Amino acid sequence: MKIAIAFTGFLLTFFHSYSQDNSKRISGQVKDTRNEPVPSATVRLLNAADSIVVETKMTKENGKFVFDKLSSTIYRVQVTSAGNKMYSGGPLTLDDNHPEIILPVIILLPAKTMELKEVTVTAKRPLIEQELDKTIVNADAMIGSAAGNTLEILEKTPGVTIDQDGSISLNGNGGVMVLIDGRTIYMSGADLAAYLRSLPGSMVDKIELMTNPPAKYDAGGNAIINIRLKRNRIKGYTGTVSVNGNLGKETFRSYNAAGINYLNRKVNLFVNAAYSRDANTSNDQSVRSFYNPGGVKTSELEIVNRFRYRSREISGRVGMDYTFTPKTVAGFVFNYGYRPRTEENDYRNNNDTYSSPVDSAGSGMMNGKFRWKNLSANGNFTHRFDDKGKELSIDLNYIRYLSRGEQVLQNTISLPSADSSYDFLYQLQPGIRIYNAKADYTHPIGRLKLSAGTKFSWVESDSQSDYYDMVMGLPSADLSKSNHFIYRENINAVYVNGRRDWKRISMQLGMRLENTATKGEQRGNAVVAGSVVQTNYTNLFPSVFASYKLDSAGKHTLSASFSKRLNRPNYQLLNPFLIFRDQYSYGSGNPFLGPVYGTRFELSYRFSQYLGLTVQHDRLTDNIIDVTEAEGNIFITQPDNRGSGHMTGFIINSNYSPVKGWTMNLDARTALFYNKTILTGDNVILRQQAYRANLFNQFTFRNDWSAEVFAMWTSRIIQWQRIVEPRWRVNGAIQKKILKKKGAIKLSVEDIFYSWRIKVNTVGLKDIHFVTTNIQDTRRMAISFNWSFGKETFARKRKANDNGADDLKGRVE
Repeated sequence: MKIAIAFTGFLLTFFHSYSQDNSKRISGQVKDTRNEPVPSATVRLLNAADSIVVETKMTKENGKFVFDKLSSTIYRVQVTSAGNKMYSGGPLTLDDNHPEIILPVIILLPAKTMELKEVTVTAKRPLIEQELDKTIVNADAMIGSAAGNTLEILEKTPGVTIDQDGSISLNGNGGVMVLIDGRTIYMSGADLAAYLRSLPGSMVDKIELMTNPPAKYDAGGNAIINIRLKRNRIKGYTGTVSVNGNLGKETFRSYNAAGINYLNRKVNLFVNAAYSRDANTSNDQSVRSFYNPGGVKTSELEIVNRFRYRSREISGRVGMDYTFTPKTVAGFVFNYGYRPRTEENDYRNNNDTYSSPVDSAGSGMMNGKFRWKNLSANGNFTHRFDDKGKELSIDLNYIRYLSRGEQVLQNTISLPSADSSYDFLYQLQPGIRIYNAKADYTHPIGRLKLSAGTKFSWVESDSQSDYYDMVMGLPSADLSKSNHFIYRENINAVYVNGRRDWKRISMQLGMRLENTATKGEQRGNAVVAGSVVQTNYTNLFPSVFASYKLDSAGKHTLSASFSKRLNRPNYQLLNPFLIFRDQYSYGSGNPFLGPVYGTRFELSYRFSQYLGLTVQHDRLTDNIIDVTEAEGNIFITQPDNRGSGHMTGFIINSNYSPVKGWTMNLDARTALFYNKTILTGDNVILRQQAYRANLFNQFTFRNDWSAEVFAMWTSRIIQWQRIVEPRWRVNGAIQKKILKKKGAIKLSVEDIFYSWRIKVNTVGLKDIHFVTTNIQDTRRMAISFNWSFGKETFARKRKANDNGADDLKGRVE
């Protein structure tokens, strides 16, 4: 705590020495044709040279606005307000001789009709936007986003990789924390992948990528991906409808959503509902070759798994913000989801030796039925003490995940002498309960923006798995294989953060202090003894961001960042329950897992939104890796803190328009990995140079037609014990706007050449060669329909802050 207090004093001393500097500014007032002030109008300050948005402000209750801390260059001001025509001003020059410009009163002319019959969005956001501490990917810029789910959008996002088991990596590093609207969803792996598949892509507004998150975010996770859902902030009522069908070679999927929003002077009410039908197939073929110490092959085991799942989800979201005063807003959000899911897995195997014919053959099947429920509630409060940015926000959250299911497994082994079979049943009852509360306070001091906050979270994961042998069709409990694991986690955190902007330099320093206390309890029974594992650790996590504008217009920018992070093991990884996949493959958790610590440094250059170059260096210790070990011909996979190493990478991102109507975004990256681990008792060093490239092409044609082509390629990648061979895919989509541009019909094709096949070599197994090939139903054709509707009654006099929702939106960033 003393270190945190000293760091706070350092921030105040460091920044305050500069806080008295004068800054260049542009100010003005917006009124309507009746000479009434227009509050909550959107005022954009643009760079006159290329029309890039420098800053956006909302007018106050008296219609006034101020842009300060500006550099010497030429600007333009653009003003929009519902019910009025857009105002676009001429060039405004700021320099040492003209440090301040006070504009004449800006008069907004009314639209042709005072009651708008429709809501049409014509501005098109770029695919990628860059800010000081994050990269923003706008989902609407992808035509195919509305025809798929959220996980598929993530897979197309530059730098994001989705593994075969649903694990998410960013810039080559796993352990990514995923947020929805700034709130942790406390899921990972297969559970997180299933949840993101159930969210229609049409609900996603943008994705924020933070490789070095600032101090106000939890220190957990090697990086943060924040998925922002759509939310209208236009007065009156507006809504959207999205319907689509998605057909693959073997499965049909559909992701549908509808939402309506109502906003007036005091109330912002929003309701969203979604229905999704998801399905996929996964065909695994693995070959395990066994050798004697002399290198001669002695036997070979071939295993074929055919896995299928089908699920449906009904989800709803309702929320309201209420503006008590122009400076005080409170609100709530409720979410509910229900997802029944069925799974089937058919498998067969042949175990061949070279001294006789087939030594043995086996087959089996698994049928599973599950019911998953999610309930979450959020209460929030924001109060602005003044118009200079002094603000307090409070967030309270409750989240409940509950699942009930069972798996029936039937197995047969055929030997030359006789056949044998055994059947068994799992009854699974996992559940997670989460409470958390956080408070954030922002206090500007001159040109220094100082913020501090605290957070409390408590999590309980209760997972009960009952095992039954099936004897003559009746279940018989086997307590030796049953499991009841309860995990409790309490995290308490405080942080302080300071940001200061000069003419060309911006700097942000932060420090976060977190204490973590955990208790994992293995409940015993009449056969298995109980056990308890407890941990308690406290850490400091610094973060630093700095940027420098190489020219007065800010087109060329250098930036650097550094942060320390940790990645806590997820709850499923801590559960020691033994999971059956097939007769020769098992998996389990590890209750003794500890956190992974990492540091990251980045140095970047950016030319406007056209070119970005980044060099990054990551270092990890005690990394959690999935370790596969052989006991005879049975493979058991378990996570363990066995990895350490570092990675140095180079990233280039470029936006280019070869001709009018054609825009290209190229994201290419390479990284050198150096990892050390222990496999089968031996020290293993893994070195590799990896490459990845995404090419996103957008085409605009006449008569409201547009199209896109997306291509992805990855080289061979080492994932610790697993080496993933190169793979590639190409997607395409075409769109036609209809209904006076309020609607759109989109046709898309995923994995056109059916090339997205995953081949994995597992290394580090003594005298064993293990190769797996996975093929899924990835080539799909989809058609979707989107429609935006709305009716807004424009009120001349608006004395309240109608954009309280915008203030709330920023409270968790």
